[in-house]
Amino acid sequence: MNAKVVVVGSLNMDLVARAPRLPRAGETLAGDSFCTVPGGKGANQAVAAARLGAGVAMVGNIGDDPYGLQLRQALEAEGVDCQGVSVCPGVSSGVALITVDAASQNCIVIVPGANGLLSPESVQRCDALLQAAEVIICQLEVPSETVAWTLARARSLGKRVILNPAPAVGPLPAHWFANIDYLTPNESEAQALTAMPVNDLDSARRAGERLLQLGAGKVIVTLGAQGALLVSREGSQHFPAPVVQPLDTTAAGDTFIGGFAAALVQGQEEGEAIAFGQRAAALSVTRAGAQPSIPYLVELAP
Repeated sequence: MNAKVVVVGSLNMDLVARAPRLPRAGETLAGDSFCTVPGGKGANQAVAAARLGAGVAMVGNIGDDPYGLQLRQALEAEGVDCQGVSVCPGVSSGVALITVDAASQNCIVIVPGANGLLSPESVQRCDALLQAAEVIICQLEVPSETVAWTLARARSLGKRVILNPAPAVGPLPAHWFANIDYLTPNESEAQALTAMPVNDLDSARRAGERLLQLGAGKVIVTLGAQGALLVSREGSQHFPAPVVQPLDTTAAGDTFIGGFAAALVQGQEEGEAIAFGQRAAALSVTRAGAQPSIPYLVELAP
């Protein structure tokens, strides 16, 4: 299967502890369970797109440690092309320390490891993959100069470009926006990108309009249980979320992105692709873990 979706981004091993609640500063809590789960926003999005019907290639870095081997094997098991996944000698793989409470909310500390060494030159060596793609996806868990280079190269190749601005801690560089077809922040990320409060549909629309003014092609603000809001120069459209009982919200946003991209390369129109991504994300939050929670296409059959 040719890789029509190329994901340039992070691979992390998620170290997940479940506890009754999130600890306060300086507090030690007794947890309920612990597991290690392949994750990272880039790898999660690659797995989601692959499980949901797309041919996918991953470009990223792993360390020369047992976690790195497990991360590569997890992608290969899903049929993801890993020729663009490089091993960094003497460096740990990225890890994410995740605590999930009884209400399914989480807090996360990320140690980039090998992800921090993904350079523009690393991506350039995979240019054949970029040239063959239809959709190229980036996030913010690898160096910003690498994201900038990839966005610009994807635009020069005429590809559809998705930037998931996660984790966002402030505004994006101004010159990035013209290279983005779909900017996909959640509420907190939209607030960080615009310095505007985002807590409902109206404020999400205003933030989306601001990001359009800055030059983004279109903006999809994901709002959890409130659904998603597409903001474009033609106006805005709200997509209500399917109603589910959440267990673990980890990777829900990544599942949405992967599903959205997979639907686009399979020829679905924009609104259908958003709704498809939402259905996949809704199913994912009813399950624990990052990649283990991501559904397969057959599970979303009407």
